[in-house]
Amino acid sequence: MNRLSRHVPKISIQLTVANLSTTEAFYVGILELPVRRAVTVLGAPEHLEMKLDGWELIFVEEATVLKVHPVLEERFAMFPKGVGATLHFRVTGLDDIYQALLEEELEILYPLEEQPYGIKDLWCFDPDGYMVVLEESTR
Repeated sequence: MNRLSRHVPKISIQLTVANLSTTEAFYVGILELPVRRAVTVLGAPEHLEMKLDGWELIFVEEATVLKVHPVLEERFAMFPKGVGATLHFRVTGLDDIYQALLEEELEILYPLEEQPYGIKDLWCFDPDGYMVVLEESTR
């Protein structure tokens, strides 16, 4: 493996969102995940990124995507964001996260529940409708 390939993510997933600040408030402010504003070069579109263990999750505003790929406008109108995508995250402090989700009146699909196989989890939706499953070990 050469030096460069060690720093390039093996998997990169880009999600289109309505508003970067709202997305940042959810993933950083509530879930406390390591999402950050990306360092970009002059003229590059602003985006958020989370890099962990050889993969990265990138959030880009829909308006930015449409500037570069206007052919996608019809698709975005046909299919709401989030449909068919589920993001799973292992977290700590799930009880506090659950309370924050309730306080912000965010949509929860399945409330916090302890599972018989050593985790507690909850299923919710992010501001763009992406399903998010949060899990914390109870062992």
